[in-house]
Amino acid sequence: MTSNMTARIFIGKHQLHKWLLAGVLALGTPPGIAAEAEVTPDQVVSAIEDVFGVTPGERRNHIKGTCAAGEFVGVHKAAAAYSRSALFSGKPVPVVARFSLAGGNPKIPDVAKNPRGMALEFSLPKGETQHMTMLNTPVFGAAQPRTFLDLMVAMKPDPATGKPDPEKMKAFKATHPDSLAQTDFLANNNPPVSYANSAYFGIHTFKFVNRHNKTTLVRWRFVPQDGEKRLSDAELKSMPPNFLEQALIDRTKQGPLRWNMVISLGKPGDPADDPTLAWPANRKEVKVGTLTISSAMPQKGAACEKINYDPLVMSDGIAPTNDPILQFRSPAYATSFAKRMGGM
Repeated sequence: MTSNMTARIFIGKHQLHKWLLAGVLALGTPPGIAAEAEVTPDQVVSAIEDVFGVTPGERRNHIKGTCAAGEFVGVHKAAAAYSRSALFSGKPVPVVARFSLAGGNPKIPDVAKNPRGMALEFSLPKGETQHMTMLNTPVFGAAQPRTFLDLMVAMKPDPATGKPDPEKMKAFKATHPDSLAQTDFLANNNPPVSYANSAYFGIHTFKFVNRHNKTTLVRWRFVPQDGEKRLSDAELKSMPPNFLEQALIDRTKQGPLRWNMVISLGKPGDPADDPTLAWPANRKEVKVGTLTISSAMPQKGAACEKINYDPLVMSDGIAPTNDPILQFRSPAYATSFAKRMGGM
């Protein structure tokens, strides 16, 4: 399912791009993942709601977040060999960003050992839009939609305790080895001290297509120029429940934040359709741009609040692979987006 199957919705005086996939709600599952036909976007979104409840009009996942704004400047000379996207023209591209914590609990403490997200909407010339929806873990926790659905089912709170059943969680881990790499990373790496001090990974493999139609498989990440810094074990116990948003706002008031966009170039045999598997560390890397965040603000009423950061919204020169999770995220996001836009 590609971005030309979407419909753009303009809300208010800000032309915020909202992408809904035609037929998603009626058909359920996108083409290309027939083996997972029994898993539908509505099932997954409903399972998330069973775990976290519903906050009407809000995101079902990554509900707690902060808006930001800035620009991206590509390194044309370095990127042009791999992609013809206008993202890498070398000219400033406006960006609406959103930083967030995974999960559907709006009161989740900022010390929680769960993924942080950075979502970007790039407004390119000629009406093109590019989305990037990233996590601060180098791998994802599911190779197939079924794994993610089963995790949500296992996490559903037991009415008697208000917490997930430990035996169900144990059984899930034993039967879903594709979930373990991300779980191990989160267990062994404390959360960052701020959104500004974290790298963010594209998770999936993407295709870069240059002006000669040559395709290169890539994975990207954004590396903070402020450096990566993690909370100590003592800070995990002493930090207040809400500090990430204000820290980001305060930091941007001191001056712009910057991340280097770095791509890793794939080689034959590197996994292209499994986001739970990391590529070898010795793959060639190329810096292809710099993201600058100049301001941050609470998300209520800000530009990022209404954006559906659909990862399949791509500009010419960047294309998806057949990664089942990447293909499934788009209709799942559309299902969630339709509910929150409807006030549900």
